[in-house]
Parts: sequence; structure tokens; C-alpha cells
Amino acid sequence: MSAGSAGAQRYAIDGRRAWLVWASAISVYVLAVFHRTSLGVAGVVAAERFEISSSQLSLFTIVQIAVYAGMQLPVGALLDRYGSKRLLGVGLSLLTAAQLTFAFVDTLPAALACRVFLGMGDSMVFISVIRLVALWFSARRSPMLSQLTGLLGQVGALLAAGPLALALTHFGWTPSYAGSAVVGALTGVLLVLFVRDSPYGDQARDALRLRALARGLRNAWHVPGTRLGLWSHFTAQFSANVFSLLWGFPFLVSGEGLSPLVASALLMVMVAASMAFSVLLGSLTVRFPFSRSTLVLWVVAAVVAAWTVVLLWPGRTPMWLLVVLVVVMAAGGPGSLIGFDMARTSNPPTWLGSATGIVNTGGFIATLVAVALIGVVLDHVAPGGPAKWTLEAFRPAMAVQYLIWALGVIQILRYRGKTRRAMLAMDPEGYDALRGGSSTVTFHRPSGL
Repeated sequence: MSAGSAGAQRYAIDGRRAWLVWASAISVYVLAVFHRTSLGVAGVVAAERFEISSSQLSLFTIVQIAVYAGMQLPVGALLDRYGSKRLLGVGLSLLTAAQLTFAFVDTLPAALACRVFLGMGDSMVFISVIRLVALWFSARRSPMLSQLTGLLGQVGALLAAGPLALALTHFGWTPSYAGSAVVGALTGVLLVLFVRDSPYGDQARDALRLRALARGLRNAWHVPGTRLGLWSHFTAQFSANVFSLLWGFPFLVSGEGLSPLVASALLMVMVAASMAFSVLLGSLTVRFPFSRSTLVLWVVAAVVAAWTVVLLWPGRTPMWLLVVLVVVMAAGGPGSLIGFDMARTSNPPTWLGSATGIVNTGGFIATLVAVALIGVVLDHVAPGGPAKWTLEAFRPAMAVQYLIWALGVIQILRYRGKTRRAMLAMDPEGYDALRGGSSTVTFHRPSGL
């Protein structure tokens, strides 16, 4: 994007103001990840509090993720129209209200309503931050900053796996969730004071009209690189999501026989490993831009291999292997972020919010399906809820992941070929530069076409 196409440039790309905007927006994303994963350590407690079955427990995450995924397309379009700051503000308000209400409800319908609004708020945060990265930072820095965004967001998951788990043990349900909601007000101050939508004037954004939103979504969807990003996100992310959002803690405690404290520690190890993988995969994405889909496939292969060994292990899994599982699985989150870079190089700036929203639906649709299927299988093999959960019940339940991995890998291979052919046809010289390691090449037609 040039200054001429988006109004006068007011702040420097990659400058100090850019870092301040990004840091302030990150605080909102950290809080969103905390709220998103806060049920992960409370699954057993929630099942007892609301007196529900395995399938009913999975409804919490299904509803939350279904709303999140379903909102990505309209949110992506609205992001192109209204900008990141407004959507971050609305998202933060919904997250805070939903979590505060969740602290006091004690019926299943009311709790599910809270998860609906939490999913709505969460859906507005990450893609808003990614759009800020794309506009405030150069193409040379954007891939690493996207990974770093995911990395720092995991601080929220770390806080949910550790401090929140301890708070639930010592203070109970209501004080723990109500206290976490109060942080939203403090985060909102940073948002209001420091976040700006763009380093440029807003003429181009204001020129957009509501009638153009559907066209932007349609255009971004028809770009092969967008769909390659979506399927990369779909395939790499969901296993870690399923584990951290709901079923990992019960699997470790009720299935593998670990104490809640040890299970929480393993979830924290997974978060820490995810942060390390963000740095590694971010640097590899910049260094080998032509092989981004190959990086995703290697990540998926490693996760599949780790789960295969654990599920085939006779008896309970040794601690060292559980550590390997959570560490390898942690690569899935950073691996899925590579999909956003695929969308970045394939779409013009005015479609970027729409394209990012499309990509971001992938992993969460896969998560939704996996969470639901695991709950259904558990109810079939172990009816009766948490008291009946055993390792033998979890083995077939967790095996449903293979169906989703298979579909995702097929689609990645399919759209990788389409994307590369489209790049070659559009810009043969740029295609050669990409193969040579240039991460600044983009392949898109002017946004007005």
C-alpha cells in the first residue's frame, strides 16, 4: 500500500509508533486468549457444577468456537470497513461482559449464552491485530510479527493453565472468573489511548461502502492463496486447540491418571513450547517463503506421529512421552499462522481483512468438529459423564482427529498446486524471486479489479 492510495502518511512504517500500536493491541489479544482457554482447566469442575454429560460439556466449546468461526467472514468484512480499533473495542467489551456473567450463572442455558457472547468478542480480536501488523509494518517484518503476535497471545493461555487453575482450587468458580473479567477495563485504557488503525490517512478506508463488503469477501475467497491459507490453518491448529480448550485436561487427569497440578503444568509446557515454535517457524517462513506449505505439512506430520505413539502405547503413557506429545502438538498453533502469510502475499491490502477472516475460520471449524466428535464418542463408550472417563474411553475418542488431518492434508496439496500455478501465471519473475527466497514478493491484481 502506498501513501497515495491510502491518504497522507502520518507515521513511519516500522517506527516507534508502530510498535506502540502493536503492543497495545497485543494486550487485548492476550486477554482474549485467556478468556478463550479459561474453560480448559475447568472442564471437570464445569461438568460437576452444571451436572452435564460429556456431549453437553463439549457444547460449551462447540458454541464458543462455532460463533467464533461463523463471525470470521462478517468480522473480516467489517474490519475492512471500520478498522481495527473499533472492532477491538467492541470485542473487548463483549469478552468482559460475557466472562463476568459466566462467573455467576449456574444453569446450562445461561452458561451457553455467555459462551456465545464470548465467542463473538473473541472473533474480533486476532484478525484486527493481524491487520494492524500488515498496515504498520513492512513486508520484511510482517511474517515474524504475525508469529510473534501468536507467541505473545499464548501468555493468556499460560495464565489460564496456571494461575486460573490455582484460583479455581483456592477461591472457587465465581471469584476466579469475576476477577479475570475486571482486567478488561484496564486493557481498554491502552486500546483507547494508543491504538490507531493505520499510519496513513483514512480516505481509502472511508471510501469503502457497505455494498462493497460482500464483493471483498467473494474476491478474497476466489484467490487460491487464501484457500491454501485456510486449509493450512484448518489442518495445523485444531489438535492443540482441542487439547487446550477442553479435552486435554480431562484426558490427562481422568485418562492418564495425573493430578490436576501436573496436568496444569503440562498445559503450561505446551504453551511455552508454542512460544518457542513461533520464533522458529516465523524465521523459517521468512527464509523459505516458497516452502511455507511444506513447513505446515511437516508440522502436521509431527503432531500425527506423536498422537499415534501415545494412542498405541500399551497402558498409561509415561511422563516423558506426554511431554513429547504436548511439545510437538504446540507447533500446530504457530504452524497455522503461516496461513495468514499465504493470504498476505496473495491479496491486495483492501481485501486483507476479508482474506484474514477467511483463513482464521479454518482451524476453528476443525476444532469445532473435533470437540463435538470426541464428546459423542465419549458418551457412546463411557456414558455417565466424568466418573466414567478412562484411558480406554479416550483412545477411540481422540482418534477422530485422524479424519480431520486426512481431509486437511488433501486440501493443502490441492490448493498448493493451484496457488503456485496462479503465481507463475501472474508474475513469472516474482515467482522466481519467491523460489529464490524473497519474502517481499506479492501476487495480486489491483484491488479494484
